[in-house]
Amino acid sequence: MTLEAIRYSRGSLQILDQLLLPQQSRYEAVGSVRQAWEAIRAMKVGPRGVPWVGGSKGPAVVELQAGAGGPGLAALVAFVRDALSFLVTARPTAVNMARAARDLAEAAAQEAEREGATEEAVRERVIRWAEDMLEKDLRDNRSIGDLGARHLLERAAPGGDKVTVLTHCNTGALATAGYGTALGVIRSLHNLGRLERAFCTETRPYNQGARLTAFELVYEQIPATLIADSMAAAAMAHQGVSAVVVGADRVVANGDTANKVGTYQLAIAAKHHGIPFYVAAPSSSCDLRLETGQEIIIEERPGQELTDVNGVRIAAPGIAIWNPAFDVTPHDLITGGIITELGVFAPEELRAALSARGS
Repeated sequence: MTLEAIRYSRGSLQILDQLLLPQQSRYEAVGSVRQAWEAIRAMKVGPRGVPWVGGSKGPAVVELQAGAGGPGLAALVAFVRDALSFLVTARPTAVNMARAARDLAEAAAQEAEREGATEEAVRERVIRWAEDMLEKDLRDNRSIGDLGARHLLERAAPGGDKVTVLTHCNTGALATAGYGTALGVIRSLHNLGRLERAFCTETRPYNQGARLTAFELVYEQIPATLIADSMAAAAMAHQGVSAVVVGADRVVANGDTANKVGTYQLAIAAKHHGIPFYVAAPSSSCDLRLETGQEIIIEERPGQELTDVNGVRIAAPGIAIWNPAFDVTPHDLITGGIITELGVFAPEELRAALSARGS
């Protein structure tokens, strides 16, 4: 059974507090937009904000179900718009959050403009839109996993051998609606009986790989090995790594990709060793409005995340800290392709492929 990052029923939203994993599995109720913002910012939810919760719809929906917004259509639409705009500020690098917020706000406004529109109809439209998105996210993730697995096997093991895949950060059920992107590819390979082993990096400084990805892999009994971030190149050289597959918080028009910091160096090492490097992300994480990665806003996190472990200072007082949460991998290092629910594309094919499909 796949882990659940979120539990939702009408009027109730709970998130698995990922800061407590793997020692504890505890769900926390989220009843307001403010609570959701704090959970996303504190990284209690997955590294991509759990697209449904962090994508801004979940908590706003719960508040709407409790009667927030109004009275009046204009006030209700303003509540939805302002709530979503605020939530996006919790993780500014993740484009799917901003896109989901924009689309949902537009849906609310369009419903309010219908002849004979009522507050009840607007609330129902917003709630249904959000619930449909949750289901679509799961379908898209399964497609990413299956398409990516098939492409990777054709590229790295055409003779039918098993493959060994290295991944970074957490991109599984804990980061999505329930299957995963990069980890979804690994899951699909395992389901096909073609996965020899997965290597997951610890992913400092927040250790999402050690705390979350390793937890998921053990939970689902997928053969896996945890390594320190500094061991990745050595693993490529000596442990038979067939491919590297990572997720993405934002992919721009030329294929440059923002993902958890440390991704860039993995791509450099993979290219040196002739190992295909893949990015797995839904089309909602592709931002064709930006031409290159230089335009991506990179979130910077508090220095304490780097200097302290479990509340204990491990770095010398007075040392300067630089703690970006993401880095940008240039498109020419993405040698395997960009895996989406629509297909696997070379970086130079991405713009045309997504534009043709209206993404």
